[in-house]
Amino acid sequence: MPEPASEPQSSLYNYARERYSALGVDTEAALATLAETPVSMHCWQGDDVGGFEGAGDSAGSGILATGNQPGRATNFDELVSDIVAAGNLIPGPLRLNLHAIYATDNAGGADRDMLTAEHFRSWIDWAKAAGWGIDFNPTCFAHPRAADGFTLAHRDPAVRRFWVDHCIAARRIGAVIGRELGKPVVNNIWIPDGYKDTPADRAAPRARLLESLEAVFAADVAREWNIDAVESKLFGIGVESYTAGSHEFYLAFAAKHQVGLCLDAGHFHPTESVADKISAVLLFVPHLLLHVSRGVRWDSDHVVALDDPTRDMLAEVAGSGALDRISIGMDFFDASINRIAAWAIGARNTKKALLQGLLLPRKRLEEAENTGDFGTRLALLEDAKGLPWNLVWEEFCRRQDTPADGEWMDSVRNYEKDVLAKRG
Repeated sequence: MPEPASEPQSSLYNYARERYSALGVDTEAALATLAETPVSMHCWQGDDVGGFEGAGDSAGSGILATGNQPGRATNFDELVSDIVAAGNLIPGPLRLNLHAIYATDNAGGADRDMLTAEHFRSWIDWAKAAGWGIDFNPTCFAHPRAADGFTLAHRDPAVRRFWVDHCIAARRIGAVIGRELGKPVVNNIWIPDGYKDTPADRAAPRARLLESLEAVFAADVAREWNIDAVESKLFGIGVESYTAGSHEFYLAFAAKHQVGLCLDAGHFHPTESVADKISAVLLFVPHLLLHVSRGVRWDSDHVVALDDPTRDMLAEVAGSGALDRISIGMDFFDASINRIAAWAIGARNTKKALLQGLLLPRKRLEEAENTGDFGTRLALLEDAKGLPWNLVWEEFCRRQDTPADGEWMDSVRNYEKDVLAKRG
C-alpha cells in the first residue's frame, strides 16, 4: 500500500477536526484506526464466481452473478491485474479473499480434497510482493459431488467425507499461507445445503452437518495462523424453504466449539439488523467475520452502498472495543456494471461507514444514555449525521495517496478501454 502523504493538512480537514474536537472526537485517532484496519477484497467479484477449474455452473448452489458486462477475468494474470487496478483506488490496507476454486498451480488436476498450499503458490508469491494478507474459503459448490445441492449434510457418507476432507485441506492451506505471510488467514466455511420446498425432515440434515463439522475441526490446524469461521444463510436460489446451515445452527456451533462466526449482511431476513447481532455474538464466540454486502429483496449480493444498514453495522464494529477479534470482508458479485468499479465502490463505502462509526461522539452519547438523558442522545446521533465526515475521508485518501471521491472513475474508464475491452 502507498505510504501516507506527508503534512501539511488541508484547511478543510482542520475545520472538520475542530468541529469534531468540540464534541470530544479525535479525528487523528479515527484516521489511525482506519489506516490499521484492513478490508478483505473478494476475488470472485472479478470473474463472476467462475474460478479456474471450469467445473460447472454455481447457480444451482444459490449463487448467481447477473449481467453481461464485458471484460470478465478468465485467468490468474487477468484477475490479479484487475485486483491491483481496483486496489489502487481504495485507500488503506487491503487483504485478498480467495476461494479454493482459484487454485493457480494445479496442472495435475488435483481434486479439492487433495489441494495443498502449493496449488496456490502464485497467489502466495503475489501477496508477499504486494504486502497483502490473504483469507481463504473451501468451495463447497460448482462440483460434481455437489450436483444435488448437498455437501457436508449429504445423505451419502462418501460424499460427506469428500467435503470434510476438502474443508480440512482448506484449513491446512490457510495455516500455511498465514505462516508464510506472517498474517493469520480467516478461513470461512459456507455450504449451500438445503431444499427448494418444505422438507419432511429438518433435523436429519443438520445432524449430519454437525457430525461433518466436528470432523472438520477435529483436524489439528494451527489456530495461530488459521482463524476458522462458519457462515449461515437464510435462503438461496433453489433453496428458498430450508437451509441446513441456519443462523441458529451456526451460532450454537461456533459458541460451543469456539470457532469464529461469519455474519453476511445479505444472508438474513430484510427486517433483521445485522448491527444488532454484533455485540451479542461477541460475548460468545472468539472471532467475528463480517461479509459486507447489500441485500435487495431476494438477491443478497449487490455492491455495498453507504446505506443505513451498512453504516449501522460498521458503527457497531467501531464502538465494539473488539477490533482485534473482528475481520471485515466483502461478498458481492455484480456482472451488470464494471467489475473494477464494483470493487472500488464497495470497499470505499465499507471504509467510509467504518470511519463514520469511528467519528461518532461516543463518550457524550454514553454519558447521555447513562444519565437517562435520551433526548440529548437522540439529538447527538442526528446532529452527527451532518458533521463533515467527508472532509476527514478526503484527508484519509490524501494521506494514502489515493484518489478522492469524484476523481477515481476516470481511472476505471481508462482501464476499461485499455485492458478490459481487449479481452475476448
